[in-house]
Amino acid sequence: MDEFMQAAIQEAQQGRQEGGIPIGSVLVKDGQMIGKGHNKRVQDGDPVTHAEIDCLRNAGRIGSYRGTTLYSTLMPCYLCAGAVVQFGIKKVIAGESRTFPGAKEFMVSHGVEVIDLNLDECEQMMNDFITNNPELWNEDIGK
Repeated sequence: MDEFMQAAIQEAQQGRQEGGIPIGSVLVKDGQMIGKGHNKRVQDGDPVTHAEIDCLRNAGRIGSYRGTTLYSTLMPCYLCAGAVVQFGIKKVIAGESRTFPGAKEFMVSHGVEVIDLNLDECEQMMNDFITNNPELWNEDIGK
């Protein structure tokens, strides 16, 4: 596993330790991590502070997202996929999509290369969370 996905996993673990949802994200440009974040919807009481949104906020204004890659421990949802498309991020690497399929087809239809690593570690992290927190999980995905 590369260092960037490992950093995203560490972000997810930090979010869980804070009482939140274990999803982490990292933004990479020219081989350098320029932003990282985790889902803070619970911690901040903000329904749109998903991991990818937190990551983009932490990266700040970078001018152009050309050449960036967004890593996420979970396939991005439509909210986060919309940000990917809006900012012109052309590559997304997801840790897994078995617990939540996300918006892969949406991103692909807008010219984004999406790689799903199907990592057991990411899937187990989400399965454990969903099993122990079904109401919180369903609230986050709108069920």
